[in-house]
Amino acid sequence: MRSHSRRFVLTAALVVLALAPSAFPQVTVIFTRHAEKADAPANDPMLADSGVEAIYVTEVQRTQLTAGPLAERVHIKPTVLPAKDTASLVKAIRERKSGVVVVVGHSNTVPDIIAALGGPKFEIQDSQYDNLFVLMVEPSKSSLLRLHYGDTRPVQSQDKMMK
Repeated sequence: MRSHSRRFVLTAALVVLALAPSAFPQVTVIFTRHAEKADAPANDPMLADSGVEAIYVTEVQRTQLTAGPLAERVHIKPTVLPAKDTASLVKAIRERKSGVVVVVGHSNTVPDIIAALGGPKFEIQDSQYDNLFVLMVEPSKSSLLRLHYGDTRPVQSQDKMMK
């Protein structure tokens, strides 16, 4: 994970969200996919200053490891829900009146959860690990901000770089 890029994008997103007034209480849900399967999560407490009040992960260890640094930093024990139990997660989020929630899921669960909370339908490719979604959930509507973090330039092979 590229911690500096992720922090910058997140900070910018939270500034934008903080400046957007709302007449209704809202829940801000920040979604990310677990860290890349081959990588151990960085020691990066992403979202540590965003006012996170709840963290949801699945039973799969890589979601728990991805959320671990943040959970430790903000002293919140993540709630573990089965990846297939989208209904329970959506219900828990809808029961909140306001606040910031982080959900660490999977390429095949994050889009379903966002859609169930009133966001648009879309897909995440299995090879995409650079998405960060910020969903504002209000009583009558939801709005989604989709961000990308990290270096988006194509990686060159060492052979090409040495020529």
